Amino acid sequence: MNFAVVTIKDIAKELGISTSAVSKALKDSYEISEKTKALVRECAKRLNYQPNHMARSLKKGSSKSLGIVVSTIDNHFFSQVINGIEFVAHASGYNVFITQTHESYELEKLNVSHLMYRAIDGLLISLSTETADVSHLKDLHEKGLPIVFFDRVSDEIDTHKVIADNFQGAFEATQSLIEAGYRKIAHITSSVNVSITAERLKGYQAALAQNNLKQNDGFIKYCLHGGKDLIEIENAINELLLSPNRPDAIFTASDRITTTTLMLLHKMGFKIPGDIALLGFTNTQLADVLNPSLSTVYQPGFEIGKKATEMLISLIESRRPVTEFETVVLPTQVCIRDSSRSGL
Repeated sequence: MNFAVVTIKDIAKELGISTSAVSKALKDSYEISEKTKALVRECAKRLNYQPNHMARSLKKGSSKSLGIVVSTIDNHFFSQVINGIEFVAHASGYNVFITQTHESYELEKLNVSHLMYRAIDGLLISLSTETADVSHLKDLHEKGLPIVFFDRVSDEIDTHKVIADNFQGAFEATQSLIEAGYRKIAHITSSVNVSITAERLKGYQAALAQNNLKQNDGFIKYCLHGGKDLIEIENAINELLLSPNRPDAIFTASDRITTTTLMLLHKMGFKIPGDIALLGFTNTQLADVLNPSLSTVYQPGFEIGKKATEMLISLIESRRPVTEFETVVLPTQVCIRDSSRSGL
């Protein structure tokens, strides 16, 4: 599957000048007028021309490199995904370039641009919490860049996607809290822009409905930066626990939100689960040794990384255009520990 990159010939054709003039203009040669240089630079930017590394890779036919975009590599889930990506990539002869968005849309766009400069053969991406517009990815996809989404995905681009079963994981987590005797269950989640937010919210709502528990909209709190902003989580907890109608359990919807919520509840002096139960999505390996041990929804991060990379390499190495795409949904696992047990 070939990625149709812009070349010096495309710029020359667009402006009606020679390729030699374009090349010299891009090198800021004294032989070319400032007016022509400005026209060439504007056209190169508009057409998303990528110099140097891209040209060398095209001569070889492939850079044997994959680009990875995640929020942060210190997130337990994403570090496991990256391990899965590298396992498959290195076995298949590919190098990887890892970038972090830190939940910033602008940084996501910049990272993707830098990866294109590296002449990657394909892109693996989990969208930032700020990303509502994926036009920067649409443009590259339409030009033929193989892209595979994982975890936080977009329905606006028709390509392979690999996700955890967010609905079922959230449903089973909420159901376990209900079975433990909790009835006033709050939900602290991420940005509305992110696909996992909607999927996990639906699972939470479905469990409440199945048990004839009325949803309290005041019990649903959104952290627009996915837990990166400590104040957002602190405000959410304060609004929930300092109100007259206090929940008796909290279900958290992301790795960072879950572990930060546990830390803040301790800091505020709440006993877990005596004052408030806690269960959330997190892949931390410390869940068993935390105080109390933390009930979690575990996602198969390593397997998600492996599968997404296998699918991306299949796109890159396909000799024919790929027109049929698949969304792979991998199962989650709810692990009940002391933080959500009743009677403790």
